[in-house]
Amino acid sequence: MRVGRRASFLATVNKEETVKKQQYLQQQAKLLTRGLIDRRKFVMGALAAGVALPTALGLAQTAMAATPKKGGRLRWGNSAADSNDSLDPATWLSSFMMATGWLSANGLTEVGPDGQLIPELAESIESDDAKTWIFRLRKGVEFHNGKSLTPEDIQANFAYHMAEDSTSAAKGLLSGIADIRKDGDNNVVFELAGANADFPFVLSDYHLVIRPSEADGSLNMASGLGTGGYVLQEFVPGVRTFATRNPNYWKEGRAHFDEVEMIGLNDDVARQTALINGDIDHMNGLAPSNIPLIDRIPNLDVVEAAGFAHTTIPMRVNADPFGNNDLRMALKLSINRQEIMDKLLLGHGTLGNDHPISPAHRYHNADLPQREFDPELAAFHYKKSGHSGTIELSTSETPGPGSTDMANLFAASAAQAGIDIKVIKEPEDGYWSNVWNKKAFSVSAWSGRPTEDWMFSAAYTADTEWNETAWTSGAAADRFNEVVVAARSELDDTQRRAMYYEAQQIIADDGGAIVPIFTNNIHASSTALGHEETIGGNWENDGARMGERWWFA
Repeated sequence: MRVGRRASFLATVNKEETVKKQQYLQQQAKLLTRGLIDRRKFVMGALAAGVALPTALGLAQTAMAATPKKGGRLRWGNSAADSNDSLDPATWLSSFMMATGWLSANGLTEVGPDGQLIPELAESIESDDAKTWIFRLRKGVEFHNGKSLTPEDIQANFAYHMAEDSTSAAKGLLSGIADIRKDGDNNVVFELAGANADFPFVLSDYHLVIRPSEADGSLNMASGLGTGGYVLQEFVPGVRTFATRNPNYWKEGRAHFDEVEMIGLNDDVARQTALINGDIDHMNGLAPSNIPLIDRIPNLDVVEAAGFAHTTIPMRVNADPFGNNDLRMALKLSINRQEIMDKLLLGHGTLGNDHPISPAHRYHNADLPQREFDPELAAFHYKKSGHSGTIELSTSETPGPGSTDMANLFAASAAQAGIDIKVIKEPEDGYWSNVWNKKAFSVSAWSGRPTEDWMFSAAYTADTEWNETAWTSGAAADRFNEVVVAARSELDDTQRRAMYYEAQQIIADDGGAIVPIFTNNIHASSTALGHEETIGGNWENDGARMGERWWFA
């Protein structure tokens, strides 16, 4: 008995000593990264703490790699480049244009790597009732053409997206704004038609980067001018973005590269080959099946972040045969989500439940039963729908690696329910402009949004241009839109949660979206690149801001 107590006591002592050692090493690492001690002093301190020399040297190297350094050209291979891309933010559809935009421009707010909201061009944000929002602009911020940022710039940019004839993808997000006015020399006031507790998050949307306005209030939205960390030098749609560091960037400790070259590489194999051969330094969209390959290469790292990203298979309810909810339910029940997770994601994600709110969201409805593969029940609903014949499903690898394989797995599982799905492989280039939101049944993907209201408003409410399921009318859709509007202005947390739970239930039971999986953002990079410990998962490529957040170690 005494031996057991002594062993327990020694384990406690050892644990306390280990914790103290770790805390000491963390403190020393901070001093090293800040330049307050040199590498030799760090290693000597680690040795004194009982750390072996090879480990001490490795810790020093890791700490020094975490210290941002200026210089170099980042060569960034990114998918989703499209020959129809434009520098007009209202038209942006993909991670390629999102990253292009945030290289050269800023918005009023930013979502940080930890998912928290950060004022960006706004220095501070105030509201007493979630209806009147005051944004105080930062002073001394200049556009690349030398013009100082003013409240008039903010007004002009938002007016562009909100215009009656606007086709901006952000128009629906801004529909709750009743008025925008200047207050004093440096404040912009947004008056909303109803309270919206998440409104500052909405203004971090990548379409809402700020362009300089002219004296008459006009804008050249395709100019590429902004207040960002890099000055756009060349943009070839679907091919290349090239930018150089802005020497007058207003953010301290950001935009470390001398140059950033983003190369459109939509083909997964070509993108990966370019990284392995050293032709690029970073790539997005690494297939889970290729993680072991990258792990075996000494000078490459796998960088992974969980967030809100998910795959969807939208059924446009305004096109036959998807106006019939029994048919929609048959398809939702005939997809084998677990098989897709096991064979394609290899566990790098979570199962979807036919709504877009991930487990990472604050109001995720964990009480909603997980929809399972049920070929018998699917066959029942399919027979009840009265449909017969082939259903065509369009796909390509543009929504993400493995999209075609997923479509084929879906077709095979649906066949067990007597449903004939024919997979149509579409061209990679032009997929977002020619297939998505046009073909009745296709594979899609979303990076997700950090709040429930934003996600619903981006893709599911009746007023958004991006309602990829065209699910805008009918008793269920009407109720959904009513609940979303009510939840937006509800400040009581318990009631708001109940509303968002109901909204998720309605989409799952009646909506036109099949949401099979939530996917982790998986990238591969050269070990020569450095970045902060926490990587943003709200979009690909560290929240699409790796250009200003990363550096060469």
